[in-house]
Amino acid sequence: MHKNIWSSIIALFLLVSCQPTSEELFEAGIGALEKQDFDTAIEHLNRLVENDTTHAPAWNARGVIFFQTGKWDDAIASFSRSIELDENNYKPFFNRGNVYMEKEEYKNALIDYNRANGLDFNQVDIYYNRGLALLGLEMYDDALIDFDKALHADPQQPQVLFNKAKALLGNNDPLNAIATLEELTKIDTRNGAAFYLLGVTEMSALGKKEEGCEHLQTALTLGYTQAKDWLDEFCKE
Repeated sequence: MHKNIWSSIIALFLLVSCQPTSEELFEAGIGALEKQDFDTAIEHLNRLVENDTTHAPAWNARGVIFFQTGKWDDAIASFSRSIELDENNYKPFFNRGNVYMEKEEYKNALIDYNRANGLDFNQVDIYYNRGLALLGLEMYDDALIDFDKALHADPQQPQVLFNKAKALLGNNDPLNAIATLEELTKIDTRNGAAFYLLGVTEMSALGKKEEGCEHLQTALTLGYTQAKDWLDEFCKE
């Protein structure tokens, strides 16, 4: 009788001791996430938060998985839970802002990017993404400030330059927009969208047909098919 009880205790101890720790589950989840094995990643992280509901990084990582798989509301819920547990970490604010951007809820995105920036003002991505939110809100002056901050860290960022040009156009500054697009097309010679916007701006703002048509033709050659309409209407002899 005593032997059976002792055997049961040993078996229970072995069963409990073989259970992975929270950090082991977290590392396994992150490893799967990095390999884009989202099903395995969410399985590990769900198991973690079921046992440890206060593990803020796990909630943030769950949100990243939901973001990657297009489950916006689930992502927001997970990032919000991570923020409740640790409001001093910029990452879930930044990540939740990214979800709001996908939903085109620019005001909510801006609020989260502001919180993220207040917690870590050295994160360059925050400036660029906040610039996009401000661009969506047609707050062009503020957007330009953030794009310039992002470019200060790395002047040769095609997407930042492209959106800076859009903000300049929104701000009725075609000359600087053209200068920015010219800089961009030197850096990224296969950016069809940049050549298209450059050609359209040259023609519509400055009346430069020859230059504009040349850039529109380059855009079309690069596969930017929207250029064809402009070429057909304005560049045929």
